[in-house]
Amino acid sequence: MMRRVLFVDDDRAVREALGQTLELAGLRPTLAGSYIEAKDHISTEFEGIVVTDIRMPGKDGFALLDLVQKADAELPVVLLTGEADVPMAVRAMASGAFDFLEKPCTGKDLLAVVEKALETRARVMEARFSRAAGKRGDAAARILVGSSPVAEGLREAARRAARSGAEVLITGAPGAGNSKLAEVIHLLSTNARRPFVKLAAAGLDVAALEAGFAQAEGGTLYLDEVADLPRPAQFALIELLETRPATRLIAGTYRDLPGEARAGRFHPDLYWRLEALKVRIPSLSERPEDIPALFRHYVATACEQANLRAPEIPPEMTAQLMARDWPGNARALMSEAMRFAMGLEAGEPPEELGLSERMAAVEKSLLAEALTRAGGNATEAASALKLPRKTFYDKLARHGLRPEEYRD
Repeated sequence: MMRRVLFVDDDRAVREALGQTLELAGLRPTLAGSYIEAKDHISTEFEGIVVTDIRMPGKDGFALLDLVQKADAELPVVLLTGEADVPMAVRAMASGAFDFLEKPCTGKDLLAVVEKALETRARVMEARFSRAAGKRGDAAARILVGSSPVAEGLREAARRAARSGAEVLITGAPGAGNSKLAEVIHLLSTNARRPFVKLAAAGLDVAALEAGFAQAEGGTLYLDEVADLPRPAQFALIELLETRPATRLIAGTYRDLPGEARAGRFHPDLYWRLEALKVRIPSLSERPEDIPALFRHYVATACEQANLRAPEIPPEMTAQLMARDWPGNARALMSEAMRFAMGLEAGEPPEELGLSERMAAVEKSLLAEALTRAGGNATEAASALKLPRKTFYDKLARHGLRPEEYRD
């Protein structure tokens, strides 16, 4: 969340002095000298708080409090009062003011109240974001396709990383989709409405890195293949992480970053900072049962983009897809789906793939799909496939499938 404070006071000297106090504390003050200047900043989308003087020409602080209450009753308002206004300020708190401070107030007293108000606002905004995400299905559920336990583990890891607010290191084999996972983590975070900026680390100079931080301020900066970040930029990145905390960093790599650090090619301080929160994307070979769903998703996406009717995917093709190794992971599967959607010739399956292997892959796919639809209820899944329970369990054992892994 952006730590913003709308500070309203008609006394320019007070306004600038306390505004500087807020800025030095790492906050983002917006200064206004009147009700008229302040009112346009008030909305349910405003992620900060309001600090306002009570006595001002024209509409006063109470009028501003009333405006805030009508616009967003959960937006904290702190009143600045003179000695004679204290009784009125106490009454105003019963009407929804968060707190009040008697003028002149010290910077320490101001910051103490402001921090409490910001914490309250952060909880409100996070709860609103979570409710909205719950209504539409969060980004992890919508984008990270797959019903296997491995896929669900990846979704949960993305949610935990998003909640932490810390720097994240994403690792995985080439083609696994590091940048896509970084975007999901951003969308799951409380700063999802802020910018998401992607930069290739290779050849990135200090000026470009600083510009990236500025562009992504309040949101997320993703550095692709961070192992290629030039040495000067590595030093600058360490400094920027300390001085620009409003921008969250997510870094991705397909390389052996610990090895790069040991060899002296990657700054150890930067490595250990990124290593603190790491999310690994599993290869497709670790979750072959997700391949049919992923392929259908990629075909549907390609057809939607090209305004084409989605073709039917024959079972024998699903078997071929599941039996392949996919060293290019999600990127290679996506390319295959695009070729299929466009009616182009698909990539050749391995020559050694026999009929029995293809049939086994199809059978495993159908079993996993039935378990997914039944929420792990083996009896219901067996009934849907019109199989006796013993036969169904024998097939599960043969393919290493466990019903409990498909339960919610």
